[in-house]
Amino acid sequence: MWHDPRIVLARKELRSLADEKTIVLALLIQLFVAAFSSFLVVGLVSMYQPGGVGGVSVDAAVAGDAADELLATLDDQPSVDAREYESPDAAAAAFQRGTVDATFLASHSDENRIEVAVTVPDENVRTTVTVVQVRDALRAFERDQRASRVEYLGTAPLSLPPEPASSPYYGFSYTVLVPLLLLLPAFIGGSITVDSLTEEIDRGTMALLRVSPLSPAGIVDGKLLASVLLAPAQAALWMALLAVNGTPVANLPALLLLTTAFALAVSALGAAVALLSPERRAAQFLYSTGVLGLFGAAALLPGSPPNTIARLAVNSASVTTYGVVAGYVALGIGAYLAVRALVTRRGDAALE
Repeated sequence: MWHDPRIVLARKELRSLADEKTIVLALLIQLFVAAFSSFLVVGLVSMYQPGGVGGVSVDAAVAGDAADELLATLDDQPSVDAREYESPDAAAAAFQRGTVDATFLASHSDENRIEVAVTVPDENVRTTVTVVQVRDALRAFERDQRASRVEYLGTAPLSLPPEPASSPYYGFSYTVLVPLLLLLPAFIGGSITVDSLTEEIDRGTMALLRVSPLSPAGIVDGKLLASVLLAPAQAALWMALLAVNGTPVANLPALLLLTTAFALAVSALGAAVALLSPERRAAQFLYSTGVLGLFGAAALLPGSPPNTIARLAVNSASVTTYGVVAGYVALGIGAYLAVRALVTRRGDAALE
């Protein structure tokens, strides 16, 4: 089997990548990223869910004739350190000096309501976190006001279920980070296929391959094999690094099979684009646009790739989930067979 010309060509492609130090550089980047993974995850979670980063407190100034009611709620909010000021002007002056991060102006309206006007910094590094903490405080104040006025309702309101104590790191890791790390190697593999074929055609070295025992379909097979094999290997390394950093991933064989299927599908797409449009820049543009369009459309499906990966990773997959995996595998095989049919039909003209 190892002497099969297609396997030999795939090994040549992998050695070529190694000679260019691409694989070594990728591994070094992985180790560098892994060394700072905890800091990166905290930073990414702060963008994914700003309120999920604990230990952040907002200094707030409270003023107005309804300040006492508002302070009764804010005093129970660990994320807001509220202080009452004599007047709105005093609160505004403290905000201008930078003494506080936000101001709350609470006043009674004519309709027996409490109106709260909030001021936060504009285009400041802390603005996003401040807005999230202020939003949560206002929601708590609204709940307290509804509860205090329940006797004015004609019917008793339904009680809310307890809020689940979930960690934002858990949601981010399994719904964003794991799908990204499993899908990115597949997309890179397709880009490598495009570069490999277009460079061979552009440099004229494809003629040397055509005099080998390989058929045109065999040459494309070798190129695809090299790209497809890299994707699950890279994904397995990422999953191992996640496990070392305390994020275990379940159903790893199924996830690697899914990555291989995606790599086969997008690499086949890249090969088709490279054969139909051998100019490198145009081929890369068409490939990138096509992959983004297909992935965007697939993300709208109930069994989208990120959703399927997340369900497998947290070990909550159902029979339907494994059926979706089988469907993606069939899609990858179908894309590969379609490219082979294209090359076989065009013959030697496909590689010119």
